[in-house]
Amino acid sequence: MIHSESLNLPFIKHAFFTRQGGISEGPYASLNCRLSSKDKPSAVQENRARAMENISLSRDSLITLAQIHSADVVVVDRTNLNTPLIRADAMVTKTIGLCLGILTADCMPILMVDIRNKVIAAIHAGWRGASQGIIQKTLNAMNNLGCDNSEIRAVIGPCIQQKSYEVGPEFPGNFSSKEINTDRFFKKSKKTGYFQFNLPEYAKSCFQANGVSNISIVDNDTCSEEHSFFSYRRSWLRSEEDYGCQLSAISLVG
Repeated sequence: MIHSESLNLPFIKHAFFTRQGGISEGPYASLNCRLSSKDKPSAVQENRARAMENISLSRDSLITLAQIHSADVVVVDRTNLNTPLIRADAMVTKTIGLCLGILTADCMPILMVDIRNKVIAAIHAGWRGASQGIIQKTLNAMNNLGCDNSEIRAVIGPCIQQKSYEVGPEFPGNFSSKEINTDRFFKKSKKTGYFQFNLPEYAKSCFQANGVSNISIVDNDTCSEEHSFFSYRRSWLRSEEDYGCQLSAISLVG
């Protein structure tokens, strides 16, 4: 597990889990928490239960989404514990005892808390969601629950880092913005016409543009650190049929 100093608060439990500590085998070894993978469902359920136990939470407290690379945000409460997977990519809650879980394999897991109003959020953000405004929309959902952006702390967890994120010549066009100078997040790749994209720094700039100044970045690279993390891009480069996902989680406990 990786913990952030920013979220080490008496009323919060959180963790950015690595791929270690579970029971899955083969390409899913070992703490694969992705329900939609081709891994054994019983192994995935046990992995998710172990993750919750490792942060002293009930295995029944975890809520995850049917993530669709969107900018859709939902507010959740206890009624969502018994409903089918919600199609969205971010969750917000002020309900004590719920654990918001995000599954990633190169995309950004972002955990957030308003330290005064005790509202938490969890975001799954790849380039699509980030460019479509999922960070701004999550902040708006928190604002609707009484949050103040100046009181919010955000932590961008392990994801694909710039050194591993090569993109094609058409890619930067997805990030044109009047509010943010996006050119600084791209540097030329060794491959002519290609770029290396800095996804977490782009996300940080989105927070800053919306008045959030307390932002931390966990700089582990999911693509290159195979021992510690699952990676969709690494699996794709190897023409593997499937991949696992690590879990990032946050809960209000008081």
